[in-house]
Amino acid sequence: MASGTQIELSARVKIGGSKSGAWLVRYALEQLPVLHTFGIPGVHTTEIYDELNQSEKIRPVLVTHECCGAFAGDAISRTSNGRIGCLVIVPAAGLTHAMSGIGEAYLDGIPLLVITGGPRTDVSFGFQLHEIDQQRMADGIVKRSWKVKDHSEIVPVLFEAYRTAVSGVPGPVLVEIPVNIQLFAQPVDDVPAFSPHVPEPISLDRQLDAAVQLLRNAQSPGIFTGWGAVDVADSVARIAELLGAPVSTTLQGLSAFPGNHPLHSGMGFSRAAVPAAENAFAKCDCLLAIGVSFGEIPTGSFGCPVPENLIHIDISPETIGRNYPAKIGLPGDSRLIVPQLLARLQSNAPDQAVRRGEMESRIAADKKAYRDEWHAHQSDRVNPALFFEELRRQLADDAIMTVDDGNHTFLAAELYEVHGPRTFVSPTDFNAMGYAVPAAVGAKLANPERQVVSIVGDGAFLMTGLETITATTLELGIAYFVFNDGELSQISQGQEIPYNRKACTTLGNLRVKGIADATGAHYVAIENNSQLAAAIRDALLPDRKQPVIVDVHVDYSKRTRFTKGVVKTSLKRFPLRDRIRFIARALVRKVTG
Repeated sequence: MASGTQIELSARVKIGGSKSGAWLVRYALEQLPVLHTFGIPGVHTTEIYDELNQSEKIRPVLVTHECCGAFAGDAISRTSNGRIGCLVIVPAAGLTHAMSGIGEAYLDGIPLLVITGGPRTDVSFGFQLHEIDQQRMADGIVKRSWKVKDHSEIVPVLFEAYRTAVSGVPGPVLVEIPVNIQLFAQPVDDVPAFSPHVPEPISLDRQLDAAVQLLRNAQSPGIFTGWGAVDVADSVARIAELLGAPVSTTLQGLSAFPGNHPLHSGMGFSRAAVPAAENAFAKCDCLLAIGVSFGEIPTGSFGCPVPENLIHIDISPETIGRNYPAKIGLPGDSRLIVPQLLARLQSNAPDQAVRRGEMESRIAADKKAYRDEWHAHQSDRVNPALFFEELRRQLADDAIMTVDDGNHTFLAAELYEVHGPRTFVSPTDFNAMGYAVPAAVGAKLANPERQVVSIVGDGAFLMTGLETITATTLELGIAYFVFNDGELSQISQGQEIPYNRKACTTLGNLRVKGIADATGAHYVAIENNSQLAAAIRDALLPDRKQPVIVDVHVDYSKRTRFTKGVVKTSLKRFPLRDRIRFIARALVRKVTG
């Protein structure tokens, strides 16, 4: 067992008799909040899969690629509030295939339990199949890893791995169980009883009082929320209403505050944000940041004007003040801290009805003007604003949307209204393409009664689109909207502005219908705006037990505020000499072609 392991041994459960390691794996997982595992069986995991096949609680899911399994498991954790995604994969190649998904979970703070097989440890032969140091290989993208040495360790290690994954800053963990331990039986008298993780109480009275004082004295307070605030959206809304403060979110935190709340302004508040957010925070003199790391995407390449009076709540003490100095740091779980902050503000809050009314009117006017700007954009293809408005009209408030990494991501962030917690999931800091299709599988398995839709660019769809066959096999009615324009548009637009050229970003001629036919999905095409309502209605037919692939001939010619703002902010940060060189080169190429 890994050094430093601490297992509570006070409560024990009698097992008795000889048990195989695979049986003990199934037993442990059945005690945890695990309903599905994802992976591809191999010679080092077939015994575990045989046991899982007999489980009355857990369903093992075959995926087309371990990376897809990791993305699906990630979405289980993001959309279910209590369950954890779990992989059961072969060692070596299975782990390297899954590492993009594990890395995404690691940087985004998403719990994930990764179980791998391993070569035999009871023989003297070297150069066994898949023989590699998996702990060393995964070290940079997991919170902790274990290699089980005997049967007695399996249950306690899996319980501790789960607690490690969900406590503190959540993240992925890795447990390697050698194949000989899985296969063979050993006497096991008893095992530890599982006890759920309960966050420890936090005492931050002095810091909370100081934060309340700063917020009360502010002339123009603002609130910035991330994924770390996703479970306190109601409390954040009450704080915003008390203060008359606009609320901005990160990309990952778009479902941490309802987009239809009158104080919701948008994603970020830099020049890369929509006008409603940029204007609402222009004079912000006190910022309450909850569950945010001030990463590159939500800050518009670190271009946010963060005020000196920053109150930063985050579960990671190392995050507080890392990119922007915090006047008051409140380390801990927002689920414990935010209700305390709200209670203090409610006990003696000045009436800010006038400030709130003015802010709501300003946000509403700016949002309308931005929508009108998009509506005025004419094209023979599908207008993204009209698409997202029609999709929102036809979706339930609790519908879940998965998006990928690409231009469509920021179009969704700017043009789609997210209404409920944990209903918008996206790759963020690791920023792995290929996330959306398998993530939708995980989201639908975790939430079978809810609508699940996926927005994916054609480039990302080429990476993991064949995972649609898993949705077909499982009879999952997921609607996949493929934004098809023939380019890696987020990058090609980023090339066009400073380089006036595109390099290596044009895709081949993708026949989306062929993928639908190959995977057993229903196919719908949307070629222009007039087809939107009927096509989306077809894609969202209730009680459909078949995935739908919708080929959206999207118009990407109008750039997002995010793309334009990030390019300008990044260029401004260049040394003057290089800035002049880049601008001059672009101008020359514009003239000469």
